[in-house]
Parts: sequence; C-alpha cells; structure tokens
Amino acid sequence: MKKHLQCRCFFKLEGVDILLEFDVKIEAGDLYDYMLRHSYNSASGIIGSCFGALLVVLAASTGQWLYLVFGLIILLYLPWTLFIRSRKQVLTNASFQQPLHYVLDEEGLTISQGEDSVQYLWGEMHKAVSTGRSIILYTSPVNATIFPKRQLEDKKAALIEMISTHIPPKKVKIRS
Repeated sequence: MKKHLQCRCFFKLEGVDILLEFDVKIEAGDLYDYMLRHSYNSASGIIGSCFGALLVVLAASTGQWLYLVFGLIILLYLPWTLFIRSRKQVLTNASFQQPLHYVLDEEGLTISQGEDSVQYLWGEMHKAVSTGRSIILYTSPVNATIFPKRQLEDKKAALIEMISTHIPPKKVKIRS
C-alpha cells in the first residue's frame, strides 16, 4: 500500500503562527466510513435502524418470517448502498484521483489540489468528530474534510491539538 502522507509541522509559541501541512489521498474505505457515520447519526438513519431492528424482534417473537425479511432488508439497505456509492464516487470523481493538500494555520483550513484552492475559517467550522478510522472536520452541516488516521501516522496528535485549539469544545467530539 502506498503512503500518501507528506507532512510539515512547526509550532511557535507566544502569538506566532502555528502551521500543520500535509497531503492525504481519500480512498473508498475512507469515504464509506464518513458516509456511514454521517448517515447513522441523522434522524432518518436512526429511525430506519430502529424500525428494521423492531421488525427483526417482531419476527423472532411471532415467528413470521416476512417480518424478518423486511427487517433485514431495511437494516442492510443503507450500508450496502453507501458502500456502492463510496466506491463509485472514488472511481468517478476527479477530486479523489489525486492527493488533497491541507494547510491548517491560525486562520483556518486551506484545501488545495492542482490549481484549485479553498479556505475555511475556523469560525465557519460546524463540528469535528472521529470514528475508528478517521477524524472528520465538518465545513458545513453536510460537507466534511476527512483525515484518515492511517495516513496521519504520528501527526494525528498535532491535528487534534490544532482542531481543539480553534474550535469550541462543545463542537469537538474526537476520541484519540
């Protein structure tokens, strides 16, 4: 497996700039992890899972196999479609073909790829969360920047520190 992380970090104290800079290539598994976390933490994901689980329990208590079939379809539909969608997006979306270059500094996050660049100020960030595989920084309620932990290697602590320093604690839910 190729490593796509290139990192340049330097920290200066007492009011001088702090910079964290690295490249990350998003793969299908990283996108799938984000999609699962995002979907199952929404109202529709929670309601769908509860309804599917209720049908499976109802099947077990009544012996009606039809409830079991519908319950399993409901429970398995979302993860399966997200899996297929993540694979398709990584293969067809040009922004996933090359590594993304990230620069985090005192002002915010700058993402660039080729000639394109976009900057998000820290005050614009909606929240930061983590999964077992990734640190996810939401730049809007539905869009996010994904930092795969396996590509961060020993720079994960610096990234968490940078996010935690600039985003209010109530918006940060990152497990190390």
